[in-house]
This record gives sequence, C-alpha cells and structure tokens, in this order.
Amino acid sequence: MSSLIKSSIARKVVMALSGLFLVLFLLLHVTINLTSVISPDTFNQWSHFMGYNGLVQYIMQPVLIIGVIVHFVMGIVLEIQNTQARSIKYIKYKGAANAPWVSRNMIITGLVVLAFLGLHFYDFWIHEMTYKYIESNPEDPTRYYTETVEKFAPMWRTILYVVSFALLSLHLWHGFASSFQSMGLNNKYTPSIKSFAKIYAVIIPLVFVFIALYHHLNPITH
Repeated sequence: MSSLIKSSIARKVVMALSGLFLVLFLLLHVTINLTSVISPDTFNQWSHFMGYNGLVQYIMQPVLIIGVIVHFVMGIVLEIQNTQARSIKYIKYKGAANAPWVSRNMIITGLVVLAFLGLHFYDFWIHEMTYKYIESNPEDPTRYYTETVEKFAPMWRTILYVVSFALLSLHLWHGFASSFQSMGLNNKYTPSIKSFAKIYAVIIPLVFVFIALYHHLNPITH
C-alpha cells in the first residue's frame, strides 16, 4: 500500500512540474502572439528567431513536446488510478457539494485542451516543418504575420480557438493552483500563490481570445 501511495505522489509531482513548465511556455507564447496585434514587424522578428534559432529548435522545442506528452499521460494515468482506487461507492453523489465542477472534470477539460493542441500543432508547427524541411523554401522573415492572420480568417476556426481557450482557463483555474499543493508547498504564501494562479488562469486565456478575435475581425486585404 505504501509503495502505491509513493507511486501516486511521484506521478502527481511529475504532472505538477510538467504543468508549471507548460504554464511558463504559455506566458512566452502569449507575449510573442500579442506583438502580432501591437507590431507586426516585431512579431515577424520574434517568430523568425523562434523558428530558426538552434537552441529553440533542437532543445526547447523537443523539451516542450515531451512536457506536453508527460503532463497529459500522467493526468490520464492518475485519473485511471483514482477511479480504480474508489472501493467505496456512494449511493448519492452530491456533485459540487463535495468538489467544484472543474476539479471533478480535469480529465475532460484536459482532453479537450489536448485536442486543441493537436489542431494548433497542425495549423502552425506542421505547416512550419513542411515549409522549411519538406518544401525546402528559403527563409522569409516577413511571412509570419500574414500566415497567422490568415489562419483566423475562417469563423469556425476562430470559434474553436475561443472555446478551447475558455476550457484552458477552467483547466488552469484548478490545475495551476493545485500543482503547488501536489509538490508539498504549503506555507504562509499559499493564499497569495493561489490568488495569482487564478488571475493567471483568467488573464492569459483572455489575451489569447482577444488575439484570435482581433485577427478574425481585421483580415488582411489584398
């Protein structure tokens, strides 16, 4: 029994650490994307740097992909483990009276976010790999802004992104704050950390939503 508990704790710590890593990536990602609204030239410069810098491409990018895989695999494993561990079945589950909806459905919001990441990888990462390595196109530092805006031209894609970011917000609302608890960090700063985590969970997805809507409503006219 003790080995199972230790194994579960280890998985929670790994999931928490990978989640915090992804939270930091989100901050970098939204910062770069926001420049597409403020200054297209700056967005092109940053995007070109991220797309061709060796450190980013061959170290940070693989680490990011591994982080995404580890986080969601650990989440699914823990959900299965928790389900199997429930030996006592309640006659009537009182839902939100026992736990908030978000905490009870992290696996659902997580899987939806994972599906969204699949679309995002297809829209941008696969396109980038095809452009550079399959089609062997020359470097064009000015192409990123146009490509990004054109992705948000279809209404269905913009709506899908907005809904996905809303679910990401729900996922972060519980996950970001609970990650510190999973690592055993419980001190006088805990309330402040939880407050910051919830503010982050709202603000960052809202900025992503703003960017998507802005580009949809301000298409490039040829």
